Amino acid sequence: MKFSVASGDLQKSLTSIANVVPTKSALPILENFLFDLTNSDLKITATDMEVSMMVTLPVKNAQKGKMAVPAKKLADTIRALPSTQVEFRGDIESNKVEMKTETGEYKLSGESSDNYPAVPEIEKGDKLKLTNESLKRLISKVSFAASTDELRPAMTGILFQINKKEIRAVATDGHRLVRVINTSASSDGGEKEIIVPAKALNLFEKVLESAETSVMFDETHAVFSTGNITLISKIIAEKYPNYESVLPLDNNKKLTIDRDPLLASVKRTALYASSTTHQVKFSLKKNSLTVGAEDIDFGSEARETIPCDYSADAMEIGFNSAYIIEILSHLEADKVEFFFSTPSRAVTVKPEKQPEGEDVLMLVMPVRLNA
Repeated sequence: MKFSVASGDLQKSLTSIANVVPTKSALPILENFLFDLTNSDLKITATDMEVSMMVTLPVKNAQKGKMAVPAKKLADTIRALPSTQVEFRGDIESNKVEMKTETGEYKLSGESSDNYPAVPEIEKGDKLKLTNESLKRLISKVSFAASTDELRPAMTGILFQINKKEIRAVATDGHRLVRVINTSASSDGGEKEIIVPAKALNLFEKVLESAETSVMFDETHAVFSTGNITLISKIIAEKYPNYESVLPLDNNKKLTIDRDPLLASVKRTALYASSTTHQVKFSLKKNSLTVGAEDIDFGSEARETIPCDYSADAMEIGFNSAYIIEILSHLEADKVEFFFSTPSRAVTVKPEKQPEGEDVLMLVMPVRLNA
């Protein structure tokens, strides 16, 4: 196989899918890109067996062929090149690769394409109807709350509850939970629930373009396409926890506060929190919130008071500062609302004004205050 391509175009394509390639794998073949050249279109594939990404780019002087090429070596080489034309030749019999530019020549050893795992082909399935912006918002609003605990596989994914009128996206790690309802999105199929790995969605969010996006899924896989990039992910075949059972219905103590000053205050005071617990304390009284933190071991302490709208009983409640920072960072609103019950029960947070066609609800569990 052979082709000619601008180094910048090849670098952009490799970068878009490179994060799928495992750095260390029990299957060394996965540490390669699969190059598949037909006519004048080069399709490059990366997979870790759970997630596969493909990018297609036009090339010149093409001679068809198919082979696996070491991903890191190739990507590092192309990234280090100046803007130039790259002549690529691959001998599919010996699996030797040679790249030439005006000033350099680079040789490396590839592998037979026969050893590369087949990527699933999804031809039929239910299709989601939603805009690029809606999909990007769904992913960015919920993915941060997904668990990284592989012992609870369902919670490492994002739950999509889909029907003809709306799509709900939910993520939780047991300490915080996010639910976003998009009423401008729908499906051409019946009611469905699928769990897509957060990793796959985060990868796709990074390459989402202004071009039209399509989403399709069957019983085992979900397919996301935008521009010249396609991502195929296995669906997590587990039962998602009944998240609705943990949403409190009687949180009647309401705090309304400016988001930016509160976020800045928590970030500052958290610098003085214990490096073990990262705990900050909210002290609530009429129209006043005091954010405090201390580290007894090092004798450090910080406290800030912010005006707010609060008229319920005075209360003190503790949080992991990282969770509060993440929640506030993912709420796009001038003002946010906290709903409390007791210092030991879950707290819900939402924007004072919801975006059009969207309903965002976040939940965070408090932590026991230091004695």
